[in-house]
Amino acid sequence: MSLLLQAYPVDSVSQMQQTVNLAPVQEDTNLLELLMRGGWIMVPIALLFFIGLVIFVERYITIRKASRRETGLLPQVKSNVLSGKLDSAIAVCRSSNSALSRMLQKGLTRVGRPIKDIEGAIENQGKLEVARLEKNINVLGIVAGIAPMLGFVGTIFGVIQIFRDVEIAGGIDIGSVSGGLYVKMIASASGLTIGILAYIGYHILNMMVERVILRMETDAIEFIDLLDEPGS
Repeated sequence: MSLLLQAYPVDSVSQMQQTVNLAPVQEDTNLLELLMRGGWIMVPIALLFFIGLVIFVERYITIRKASRRETGLLPQVKSNVLSGKLDSAIAVCRSSNSALSRMLQKGLTRVGRPIKDIEGAIENQGKLEVARLEKNINVLGIVAGIAPMLGFVGTIFGVIQIFRDVEIAGGIDIGSVSGGLYVKMIASASGLTIGILAYIGYHILNMMVERVILRMETDAIEFIDLLDEPGS
């Protein structure tokens, strides 16, 4: 102990104790309070988060419902077509009320015309069904691009305000500057996080739509091959 006192004078030791005692105590801040410190820019960022969440949940449920495979639809349509019961086949499609059933129904209403006309009718109906599945998905892409930029804008405005306060005060207070930057970086972190989540959701929905399209195309080709068989 004496060696320590010799190495550090009493004044230095007392100053170190004061420094330790004067160290700022960190405040316990919950997530909501922390986000509210980001400033006015957090309002449009929160709005983008809400829009993106609603669109993702709504599209996910819709696409998931459309991706359910109706195992009995195509066999029933095939059986009725081979038996020459077109009206029954159309009735089966109407009762199903799915993307594939609407495509098959459009093709069945064209039976008797050239196969190219039937293919064109099914293809056009398929485009409409895909457009319904992809509705509002591009909005997620917009959110993914705008949210990080809004966060960055909030940080820039915050830095401008900090330096303006420094200019008015006529001096630099490291505590206020670092604290202000800490608060303003919340906007950038929030915008970037929401942008990443929207980007991930956008690609998840697109992959789900692609799987549905592939299955519809496969079933449509099988149906056209059935109509194109001799004697059908």
